[in-house]
Amino acid sequence: MSAADMKAADPPVRVPPAAPGGRPAKGTSDPRRARRRGALLPYLLIAPAFVAIVAVFAWPLVKTVMMSFQDVGRRELWTGDAAPWVGFDQFSTILGDGEFWDSVVRTVLFMVVCVVVTMGAGLLLAQSMQRMTRWIRLALTGALVAAWSMPLLVASSVFRWFSDSDYGVANMVLTKYLGLHFRGHNWWLDPKQGFVVIGALVIWGAVPFVVITLYAALTQVPAELEEAAALDGAGTFGIFRYVTWPVIKPVFQMVCTLSVIWDFNVFGQVFLLRDNKPEPDYNLLGLYSFDKAFESNSFSEGAAISLITVLLLSGVAVYYLRQLLKIGEVE
Repeated sequence: MSAADMKAADPPVRVPPAAPGGRPAKGTSDPRRARRRGALLPYLLIAPAFVAIVAVFAWPLVKTVMMSFQDVGRRELWTGDAAPWVGFDQFSTILGDGEFWDSVVRTVLFMVVCVVVTMGAGLLLAQSMQRMTRWIRLALTGALVAAWSMPLLVASSVFRWFSDSDYGVANMVLTKYLGLHFRGHNWWLDPKQGFVVIGALVIWGAVPFVVITLYAALTQVPAELEEAAALDGAGTFGIFRYVTWPVIKPVFQMVCTLSVIWDFNVFGQVFLLRDNKPEPDYNLLGLYSFDKAFESNSFSEGAAISLITVLLLSGVAVYYLRQLLKIGEVE
């Protein structure tokens, strides 16, 4: 059979008729409509998460802002009646209260100490993990994850036992092994010593996340660069400063920023360690807001303090978002 005969034997290809206006006829797919559906699909998939975020975070924030400009009392809270608007009176009252500024200073100092110790200890442990054998590193990672996942209520109970005046492990170790006079010592009479126990609990719970994250960042440092720096005569500090630090710096800054936000908002640790009734000397900003709202029944003052706390942390949050964007651009 010749080529002409084969070509003549092929069945004719039918082209679907076009509808008026150049649109495809019924029963055929429109490529433009398919592309539009494909473009909308990602937004439809994230719509449930967006609705949940609005319900859980956005709406409570809006209510907090509204309450801070109102005078909400028990009657308005229980009956749902409209509360009177008082403008900036709540903020004037709070900013003129010396106890508020004491809480701010106390919160900032506590946050700085906890963040410095957490990041320093986390970096040292992360670097030590690079020099451990595989099985020891896996065991340490498991212990860190277990400590990180422990509920706050359980961890607080353990630290209350450590600092107990009669049966505490801390007093026993300091008295028996270090020769100090700590038998029957009450750590909570002096707020400075009490914050040592609280800070130890906060740091103990935060170090695992820092260690695991920084260790993951350290594994991205090229080993050949460290070897080349060592051959060029660089010491341990020089290798870390000029080779290791530039690689892990974005991750370190991101974790440090998160630690600042978390430690600035410490609440449960103090609340549980002080038997749900913290003394005024232990009031951080979160506890001061809770005390105003639920102990003094000044719900609008508590909302105003919460809003001030959000404003104080907004700069840190913006910095954190910038770090995330920079990391995304590098990748």
